[in-house]
Amino acid sequence: MEKQAKIFVAGHRGLVGSAICKKLQEEGYTNLVLRTSAELDLRQQDAVAAFFASEKPEYVFVAAAKVGGIIANSTYPAEFLYQNLAIQNNIIHQAYVHGVKKLLFLGSSCIYPKLCPQPIKEEYLLTGPLEPTNDAYAIAKIAGIKMCDAYRQQYGCHFISAMPTNMYGPNDNFDLQNSHVLPALIRKMHTAKVTGQPHVTIWGTGTPKREFLHSNDLAAACLHLMLHFDEPGPINIGTGEDLSIAELAQMVKEVVGFEGQLEFDTTKPDGTPRKLLDVSRIHALGWKHHIELRDGISDVYALVKPVLS
Repeated sequence: MEKQAKIFVAGHRGLVGSAICKKLQEEGYTNLVLRTSAELDLRQQDAVAAFFASEKPEYVFVAAAKVGGIIANSTYPAEFLYQNLAIQNNIIHQAYVHGVKKLLFLGSSCIYPKLCPQPIKEEYLLTGPLEPTNDAYAIAKIAGIKMCDAYRQQYGCHFISAMPTNMYGPNDNFDLQNSHVLPALIRKMHTAKVTGQPHVTIWGTGTPKREFLHSNDLAAACLHLMLHFDEPGPINIGTGEDLSIAELAQMVKEVVGFEGQLEFDTTKPDGTPRKLLDVSRIHALGWKHHIELRDGISDVYALVKPVLS
C-alpha cells in the first residue's frame, strides 16, 4: 500500500475509524478520503455508487457500522440488521465495481456462537446458535464476511475480514443507553464519584469473562493485516487475555477513584458467558497488542474526564 495511495476509511469519526486514520497518518499515509455521515449516507446505494465513481479509492477500511451494547441491540434489532447490511453491501459491491485494490472489513467477536469452546478459533464461526441479545447485528456482520469471501472467490477481489474483540478507546460512546460495558462502567463510576453516590449498579452477575483491546492497538493490527494478510475468512484481533465483568468493574473503580460499593443486578442478562479470542494466527503474522488494559483505561479516563464532568 503506497504512501500516496488513495485510502477511504469508512466511519472515520467512530471509535475504530478515527484510530485507523490516526495510525495511517502517523505511518506517512497522506491521501485519506473521508466523509462524515452527513456528507455521505453509506446506507444509500446511489450515494455510495456516486462517491466511488468520483473518488475511485484504491484501498478501503470498512469501520462504519451501527453498534451498541445489550440494551441497544435488544431494543432496535431491525435497525441493527438493516443498517449494517445496507452499509456493508454498498461499500463492498462498489469496491468491486470500481476496482479497489484491497478492502478490509471489520466483523466482531460477538458474531461467534454463544457457547463456543474457549479460546475462540476462527473456524468456530457458524458452528452453533448466536447470542440472542445481539443476533441481528451478528447476522449482518457474518453476511459481510461471507460477502468478502464470495467476491474474492467469484471476482478475484482482494477483500479480507478481521474479527476484533471488545473495543475501547478515546472516541468511544459513553451514553449509558447505547454504550458497551467498559465505557458504561467508566461513565457510571465517574458520575457516582462526582455526585457522591454510595453504590454503582452493574447489569448481570459479574461472572461473564471478556477480552478488551484498545482502539490504537486495533488500528495497528488493521494496517498490519492490510500489508501482510490476503486470505479468505476472518482473522481474530485481540489480546488473548480476559477478565470477569466483576474484575473489570473493580479495575475501573480503582482507576476512576470511586470509593462506594459495587452492586450486581442479577435480574438483568449476562450475555455470552465468555468471549476470549484465539489470536495465534495474527501473532504468527508478527502483530501483538502493546497497551495493557489498566494503562488503557487510565489513558481513556484522563482524556474523557473533562467531557464527562
